[in-house]
Amino acid sequence: MSDDDDDEDGPPLPKGRPYYMTPEGHAAMQEELRALWYGERPKVVELVSWAAALGDRSENADYQYGKKRLREIDRRVRFLRKRLDAAEVVDAARQTKRDQVFFGATVTYARPDDSEATVTIVGSDEADAERGRISWIAPIARALLGKREGDVARVPLPGGAEEIEIVEIRYP
Repeated sequence: MSDDDDDEDGPPLPKGRPYYMTPEGHAAMQEELRALWYGERPKVVELVSWAAALGDRSENADYQYGKKRLREIDRRVRFLRKRLDAAEVVDAARQTKRDQVFFGATVTYARPDDSEATVTIVGSDEADAERGRISWIAPIARALLGKREGDVARVPLPGGAEEIEIVEIRYP
C-alpha cells in the first residue's frame, strides 16, 4: 500500500503548495484522531481478541467485522496523521490586511443576475459547499484571493467565465 492510498478519505494533498487549515479544522481533525485512536480502536481490538478466542475465525462474523473495522480505523488514522503533519494552520483572526481576500476570509459577492452569495475560504478538507465553506484552491476562491471590496473577479466555469463583484470581506 502506498502513501497515496491514504488519500482516498479526502482530496489529495496539493503538490508543491502549502496545506492550509483553519485552527478550527485542525482541532476537529486532532479530536477525530484522538477519538479513533484512544476511544474506538481499543474497543474494536478488545472485540477482535474476544472473537478470536472463540475459535474458527472463518465463520466468525464478530471477528471478520472487527478486523475490517480495524483496517478502516487504521487507514483513517494514517490519513489524519499525514494531514496533521503537513498542516499549516492559518488563523484568519490575525490577518492584518483585512481589506483584501485571503485564506479564512468570509466574502459576499454579487453575481451578474444581482443575486448574492457568501463563502468562507477554508482548507481543502474543511470545504462544505452546503455551508458556504470553499477550499482555497477551488476556482472561485482563487479568483477571489487578493481582491478588495468593489473589485470584479473572473471565475472560470465549464460554460465560460462569470464576473462577480466583491461586496464585503469579513474576518473573524
